[in-house]
Amino acid sequence: MSNENMNNGDKIFAMLSEILQQDFEIDAEDITRSANLYEDLDLDSIDAVDLVVKLREQTGKKIEPNDFKQVRTVQDVIDAVEKLMTADA
Repeated sequence: MSNENMNNGDKIFAMLSEILQQDFEIDAEDITRSANLYEDLDLDSIDAVDLVVKLREQTGKKIEPNDFKQVRTVQDVIDAVEKLMTADA
C-alpha cells in the first residue's frame, strides 16, 4: 500500500503518535484515537502548548492555540490538523 492510499487522518495519527512517544514519553499502546489528552495521556496545559509547537514544526502550518481550546482527544487533534491542512490546499 503506497502513501497515496493512506488517508490524511492516518498520516496525522502516525505523526502525532510519534510526537507523543518521543517528546512526551507516552507509551504507544496508550495512544488511541479516543484517548483523552488530559485524563488518559496525562498532558497538562503546558504540554498542550508544546504539542501545538511540535505540530506546527511538523506541518509547517500556523496553528492558533485558540483552535486547540476545544481539543480533548487524540482524534480531536487529528481533526483540527486535518482541517488546517485542507484549508490551505
